Amino acid sequence: MAKVLLINGSPNAKGCTATALEEMVKIFDSEGIETEILQVGNKVIRGCVACNTCSETGKCVFDDIVNETAPLFEAADGIVIGSPVYYGSPNGTLLAFLDRLFFSSNFSKSMKVGAAVVSCRRGGNTASFDVLNKYFTISSMPVAPSTYWNQVHGFTREDVLKDAEGLQTMRNLARNMSFMIKAIADGKDKYGLPEKENTYFTSFQNGK
Repeated sequence: MAKVLLINGSPNAKGCTATALEEMVKIFDSEGIETEILQVGNKVIRGCVACNTCSETGKCVFDDIVNETAPLFEAADGIVIGSPVYYGSPNGTLLAFLDRLFFSSNFSKSMKVGAAVVSCRRGGNTASFDVLNKYFTISSMPVAPSTYWNQVHGFTREDVLKDAEGLQTMRNLARNMSFMIKAIADGKDKYGLPEKENTYFTSFQNGK
């Protein structure tokens, strides 16, 4: 069975971001896709210190929820990253988590489907959405679309439940993501995964 890992980057496990993710889970369930929601926004997570130990060990030198999440991510066919908007950007704890998760894990993320979801009271949503999507596109991960930018609005869970368009966007996002996961699985069996070139690492230190 296909599986989607949903990351809640909010400190509030039952808040606005969680409400958006739960709306998606309803659709994943109906599509026969297994889900797991992982709460990270209320954890103490330090940022990457660029020690590069992970290049030798395949895991982060700081043995915390990042290393616990890596095998879940590897086993998943898709990942949804949800975050509240803080000062026009995703939660800093979540960004520290994502930096280390994507950098330290050495398994291929190619063709795992990614989706970013943001929750805001008023503004900063599209900027935060852009930040989260960059983790996918640098990792050869297709980005799932919806019928609007993947966001909900509100200051409380009750507010989000009144955001009919936002919740509709979450449902359509989950449907599109489900289709992509199933289509990629079919394509992988028929065609295999796309070939990747990883020859060049542009640096101008040598004047080239």
